[in-house]
Amino acid sequence: MPLVIDCGPVPTLWASKNSLLEAGSGNGHGTRSECVRVAFINNMPDPALEDTEQQFFELLDSAAVDVSVSVKLYSLPGIPRGDRGQERLKNFYHGIDDLLNRQFDACIITGTEPHHPGLREEPYWSILVEVLDWAERNTISTVLSCLAAHASVLHSDGIERHRLSDKQFGVFTSARAADHMLTSRAGDVLRFPHSRWNAVQEDALVECGYVVLTHSAEAGADSFVKQKKNSLFVHFQGHPEYGARTLLKEYRRDIRRFLRRERETYPSMPQAYFDDVATVLLSDFREKALSDPSEEVMASFPDAAIVDTLQNHWSSSARCIYRNWLQYISGRKAETGAGFHGQTERKRSAVLQTTFNV
Repeated sequence: MPLVIDCGPVPTLWASKNSLLEAGSGNGHGTRSECVRVAFINNMPDPALEDTEQQFFELLDSAAVDVSVSVKLYSLPGIPRGDRGQERLKNFYHGIDDLLNRQFDACIITGTEPHHPGLREEPYWSILVEVLDWAERNTISTVLSCLAAHASVLHSDGIERHRLSDKQFGVFTSARAADHMLTSRAGDVLRFPHSRWNAVQEDALVECGYVVLTHSAEAGADSFVKQKKNSLFVHFQGHPEYGARTLLKEYRRDIRRFLRRERETYPSMPQAYFDDVATVLLSDFREKALSDPSEEVMASFPDAAIVDTLQNHWSSSARCIYRNWLQYISGRKAETGAGFHGQTERKRSAVLQTTFNV
């Protein structure tokens, strides 16, 4: 089924890759009441802003086998932005005030890079809290990624995250910890990338009524859910949406930060991600970088020899969980008529949409 960019222009990357159709042009994509409407709140830093759009768009499209999905783009104010990021938000994103005055079937809230020891110290904390409260009342289900998941459990249940001794970085194997519709047909073993310096304790989650869906011996509670007022909150400490090259980009970024003296230690290699040949190449590069710790050494980083060897071994797990999520929302909409937004949207005039097939 097609993915729809709601009430705005299509991001350039997608416009160049996909044929464009106007909604309501007889393309058989269904009515607005049949479409799962998703508010996508992308808070990633400028270098990852467009990549994150692409990752979630591709995942939602591949998961929406028999469900039509409409996405509207938002971002929290207070996220540090440069000129490029500000321009992208201006061109493709909508203001948070628009979000808070609407209802959606679903919401996805990404994390971002923290700049303070405590989440409550971040400049966007107060508006993020307002958005979380809004999501509890105005969505059928909300997905929270990484830092957003930590913020959600801190705000609603006072569960503090703790700092890890090293970055949880790589692809980790998880086992199903509970029978739940979100993990139906996902198999007993799932794999997801993680990239974080912080974690929440599984026992604290369980004590506060969260259901842990998947658990990793190394990464802890991988995904967990809790009904919060009207909305099923789905939390991921990892990143099912990541593309095959995302961890490589982050590893390269962290190496550059080390060479710029922006971090004290050389970053650990992501676990269970590189093959044997890539591991040897990157180990050799590490020795070179440590012997000559200057940013100029990045010119010899072995990108070309590694990129084509990377495999997305977690895509089937990610598609299955997101497919179940979309079907859950679609089923709830069918039970309640047109869903949360139906009555509100019937009062609005028709809005031009741009549709693309992936």
